[in-house]
Amino acid sequence: MSSPKKNYTETDKLITRITAWAASVILVVLAGWGGYTLYQLWSYEETNDAQVEEYINPVTSRVTGYISKIYYTDNQSVKAGDTLIVLDNNEYQIQQYEAEAALANAQAQLVVLQSSIATSSTNALVSQAQIGAAKAKLWKQEQEYDRYQKLLKAESVTQQQFENVKTALDVARAEYQANLNAYQASLGKTNDIEAQLAVAQAEVKRREAILERAKLDVDYTVIRAPYDGKMGRKTIQKGQLIQAGQTLAFIVDQEQGKWVIANFKETQIKDMHEGQAVIVETDAFPGEEFHGTIESLSPATGSRFSLLPPDNATGNFVKIVQRIPVRIKLTDNVDKVDQLRAGMNANVSLRKGQNS
Repeated sequence: MSSPKKNYTETDKLITRITAWAASVILVVLAGWGGYTLYQLWSYEETNDAQVEEYINPVTSRVTGYISKIYYTDNQSVKAGDTLIVLDNNEYQIQQYEAEAALANAQAQLVVLQSSIATSSTNALVSQAQIGAAKAKLWKQEQEYDRYQKLLKAESVTQQQFENVKTALDVARAEYQANLNAYQASLGKTNDIEAQLAVAQAEVKRREAILERAKLDVDYTVIRAPYDGKMGRKTIQKGQLIQAGQTLAFIVDQEQGKWVIANFKETQIKDMHEGQAVIVETDAFPGEEFHGTIESLSPATGSRFSLLPPDNATGNFVKIVQRIPVRIKLTDNVDKVDQLRAGMNANVSLRKGQNS
């Protein structure tokens, strides 16, 4: 008994052709994609464990006080020196006035001591002059005493006259010694005042330092942008009490630029070196390439810089391929790089064996 004859219509033949062509196209596409993938794997090192980075620093207060005014809003661009926050400075201004008054008092004391030194020096000069006069008077009385002593032996004067001369000599000697003592006292007083003057000068310097600190505290009540950047989210309100050292906001430093940290596997970095060209693609801008160069390779794996580095000597060792952070400097123009934001995910690739 013969098998039934199959009848194919033109439609069936057309479907068969289309299917065959479609299968061929898919096979070619898959082969091309597979070849391209193999080429990429062979020629490039790639990682999707990468992020855009920027310096994000806290804005802190150096003094305690109540917030008087806030001059920035969320995500606002600022320039270096722009006023961000102003604190109530009444208490700090009072401290500054008090420091200024204390400094003025110390300076006045210094002037008084300098005047006292001048007066004491003048008194010493007067005493020195009086010493000369007393010495001359003493010499005269000594000569007079010698004459009367000879006259007394010759019985040319009375005993009373001789005693009067002797008494005058004793008085002259006492006056001379008194003037010497007065001169020494004047010198000693001058030395004492000079010592007090050194103390007063040190006190003036201390008061000047206190005044400068008070001025700094007043200046610290105005919190300014440390550099060109962009503010983050505002989390403070007017009238809020803040403490010294408290973080008030975060600012993104735009002066330092942006870079990419790519965490390559340890098996990928064999031929990597500084200055090597890199291509960066971000999830935020698919299809757009950013160019850069390797700026540096981390001296250790990322796990070694973690808060709790792994200790393989504990007995629960499981071998895991480690990652090496690689810092990539973006070399495109500023306007293009400004599109990127810190924290964006990126894909990084570089050609194996490339010198630059």
